[in-house]
Amino acid sequence: MRNQFRIVRPEEVYAQDHAEEYAEEYAIEVKNVVKVYKLYEKLRDRMYDALGLKKNNYKLYYALNGVNLNVKKGECVGIIGTNGSGKSTLLKIITGVLNPTSGEVNVAGRISALLELGAGFNMEYNGIENVYLNGTMMGYSEKEIAEKLPAILEFADIGDYVYQPCKTYSSGMFVRLAFAVAINIEPEILIVDEALSVGDVFFQAKCYHKFEEFKKMGKTIIFVSHDLGSISKYCDRVFLLNKGNLLGEGSPKEMIDAFKRVLVGQYEENGENSREGSAKSKLADSINPDAQEYGTRQAEIVECYVTDENGVRSSAVIKGTEFTIHMKVKVNDHIPAPIFAVSFKDARGTEITGTNTMAERAFLDSVEPGQVKEITFRQKMSLQGGEYLLSFGVTGYNGNNFEVYHRLYDVLNITVVSDKNTVGYYDMDSVTVVNDVS
Repeated sequence: MRNQFRIVRPEEVYAQDHAEEYAEEYAIEVKNVVKVYKLYEKLRDRMYDALGLKKNNYKLYYALNGVNLNVKKGECVGIIGTNGSGKSTLLKIITGVLNPTSGEVNVAGRISALLELGAGFNMEYNGIENVYLNGTMMGYSEKEIAEKLPAILEFADIGDYVYQPCKTYSSGMFVRLAFAVAINIEPEILIVDEALSVGDVFFQAKCYHKFEEFKKMGKTIIFVSHDLGSISKYCDRVFLLNKGNLLGEGSPKEMIDAFKRVLVGQYEENGENSREGSAKSKLADSINPDAQEYGTRQAEIVECYVTDENGVRSSAVIKGTEFTIHMKVKVNDHIPAPIFAVSFKDARGTEITGTNTMAERAFLDSVEPGQVKEITFRQKMSLQGGEYLLSFGVTGYNGNNFEVYHRLYDVLNITVVSDKNTVGYYDMDSVTVVNDVS
């Protein structure tokens, strides 16, 4: 490699010519970072290469290939991508666990990272000893760690297990203790990589509440997760990685939609679709002319709209009433078992609910070229009052392969009109009674 790596830590950053300007804006700056591994077919090839006895007996694998990104101070940033996309490698380079092959990383602030289960823990030590071990590695004195210990133990809430060797812990106990340590050492930057997925739902809620507190305090958070709902809810900005390349950055909604295209192999960086032509021009009732679409076009959504309880086309639905979602699909090729789907998102892009014909057991037959199918979904509106986006899809299985024939993201807007909003996304329609028993 022509460029040798260099990781610049806070004390070096501040000494540079523009350190003050940099420190005011960015917590993390990643410049053209490359991480390359040598892959050997045989173990002996690795030995020969180490001894310089045989050359070119390996293949190069680019875990990261020229990644550039900046994280501003106080941002909550998400990193998403498929397994093997380079997410964890990038975080390990930012935290200094790994060195890049080339490129530069600038970090301004104390980092606390929760990268993988048991990382930074000595399995023979008990929980208390590991708290002191981690605190010492972060630069705290024994007295300072002792002062933080009660808060750590209270948050971890693993009881007397804290006095047992960590090798006896369950994965959930590891996460509880590790996260409790990570958030109580007063970091400027918190990095979490998928670890929360092994905790129980109550502990996850506790952690996400802590995220909210951190955001209000102006802390910087980098969050890697396959939970796209959490990414959408907590992140200000999202980076999408795929096969070591940074495909894009933007709002959670934009990047989540792009990620879904990656999952079915239909993402192209120039934003074009797999076949020419656009079905959006055929959508007479489309409210969003910039709706994202993609697919093989073996079937095309040519019309979609909503009707209210009176059967009138409308973009407004009164909460508590019945309404119908309509989609018309033109078939261009033989499809053994198409699945017609609809889903709701909020304005931030969080997918709230949805259904499809396979889940409803409504249509499981094959279709032929030239056919036109009209699909309706009728239901009661139980969502809270507000603005929502509707997405449509025609997918299916060809043997064991999942195919996307046509998807339209956020093509319709629905306003739910309500005079009573409860907590969360939908109304449980409770019948509430208060009796005097005194």
